[in-house]
Amino acid sequence: MQAMVLERTRTPLRARDLAIPEPGAGQVLLRVRACGVCRTDLHVVDGELSHPHLPLVPGHEVVAEVVTNGAGADRFAAGDRVGVPWLGWTCGVCPWCRSGRENLCPNARFTGYSQDGGYAGFLVADERYCFPIPPQFSDEEAAPLLCAGLIGFRSLRMAGDPARLGLYGFGASAHIIAQVAVQQGREVFAFTRPGDVRGQDFARELGAAWAGGSDERPPEPLDAAIIFAPVGALVPQALQAVGPGGAVVCAGIHMSDIPSFPYAQLWEERSIRSVANLTKADGDDFFATIAQMPLRIATTPYPLVRANDALDDLRQGRFEGAAVLIPETPGGA
Repeated sequence: MQAMVLERTRTPLRARDLAIPEPGAGQVLLRVRACGVCRTDLHVVDGELSHPHLPLVPGHEVVAEVVTNGAGADRFAAGDRVGVPWLGWTCGVCPWCRSGRENLCPNARFTGYSQDGGYAGFLVADERYCFPIPPQFSDEEAAPLLCAGLIGFRSLRMAGDPARLGLYGFGASAHIIAQVAVQQGREVFAFTRPGDVRGQDFARELGAAWAGGSDERPPEPLDAAIIFAPVGALVPQALQAVGPGGAVVCAGIHMSDIPSFPYAQLWEERSIRSVANLTKADGDDFFATIAQMPLRIATTPYPLVRANDALDDLRQGRFEGAAVLIPETPGGA
C-alpha cells in the first residue's frame, strides 16, 4: 500500500510502499477512504508532542471501510463504513477505564502517534474505538468529525450548559461545534486571528451572533469559552470575557505556555479546565446528536501524496475548515 511516513520529527513526510497490515485479536483491517489533517498531526510532525512511535504513519481522522476482522472482532461486517479517532486503544482494567473515563487511561495508545494511522491505503484498528458514521455525511465531510468534531463536542460538554458561548480559533473544530451549539439554541461568539475578516464572515455565515478578533472583547459577558487555538495567551483573555461562574475550556492536546495573570481575573468562581482525548460514550453521543443535524462541513481535499502541502497549508491558515487526504484510488491500491 501507499503511505506517507514520518521518519524523523521536524522533517517532511516521505512517500513509501508498505505491506498491508494484518489485523490482530479484536482488530479490524480497514481500507482508508479519507483521512482528515488535524492540528495534532502538526504537533506530532513538528516535534511538539514528544516520543511518537517512529517511523510513523500519521493521521487520526480516518474514514474507512471494513475489509476483514481479526480474531474475536465481531462488531462490524466487511463493507461497513467506520471512523477511527485519536484514542486507539485502552487497557480496560485501570481505575479510569473501569469508571468510564478511558480517555485518561495511562496505558492508552493513540492513532497516528503511538500506532500507525490513516495517511495510508490501509490500517488496523481496535474495533472498540471505531464508530459507525451517519450516512448523510460523505467520506470527505465525515473525516473532520473524527477529531475536530469529537473533541469539540467533549469540550462543549465540559463548558456546562452555556447560553452564550465563545470560540477562540475558528478552524476545523470551531466551525463544526458552532453549528451544533447554534442548533441547540446557544448564542455563539467567534474569535479569529486579529484582522481575519474572511474567517469572521465565515463564522457569521454559520450562525455566529458576533465575530471579531481574539484581541477584542465580546459585546456581552460569556457564560463559557472554548479555546481551540494552541495559544496560551488566550487563556487570560478568555477569562476576562467570561462572566462570574464562567468556564474556560482548553481543547487542544498542546498549547503554548499560559502567561501569569492576576487572581482577580479568575475570581468569582471562574474556572479553567483542559480536555483530554475522548471516551466511547462521547463518540456514540456525538454521532447520535448530529445524525439529524444539517451541518456544513468545510473541507479542502488533497491527494494522499500531497500530505506535506496539506500540513503546511494548515500551519499557515490557508483554508477554512479542514484539509482531507484522499487516496488516489480506494485503499491506495
